[in-house]
Amino acid sequence: MTHHSIQAMPDLTTTAAAVSGRRAFADAGIAPSDVDTFQMYDSFTYTVLVCLEDLGFCAKGEGGPFAESGALRLGGALPTNTDGGGLSSTHPGMRGLFLLCEATRQLRGEAGDSQVEGAEIAVAHGSGGWLSTMGTVVLGTEPVR
Repeated sequence: MTHHSIQAMPDLTTTAAAVSGRRAFADAGIAPSDVDTFQMYDSFTYTVLVCLEDLGFCAKGEGGPFAESGALRLGGALPTNTDGGGLSSTHPGMRGLFLLCEATRQLRGEAGDSQVEGAEIAVAHGSGGWLSTMGTVVLGTEPVR
């Protein structure tokens, strides 16, 4: 851990997602380009952009253009928060469980109108504290090898 609260962050452009994502992807034997759907805690616009970059879905400084390109929409390169996200779906204060639920629905093909066709790899990513803790989980339809 490098800090307890956001004002003590050594660099506002890098979060713990740079560590948790790298580890989760390595443990799962995947690359960011293998992910079919991404569910994340979208606490602030900044959080979405910096986590997209830190997780390797786009280069540093490219989070805004990546999102603007339509990549995060259903049918885009990385359908994100297909349940509508924290503002449109639910935000009871513990959004992380809902990320895992939506990722599971996607992998089971149970997401209805927001289904990502052929989803086989989903990533759920949450942040907590004051941008001081992060966790990344890779879920898939194939058994672990």
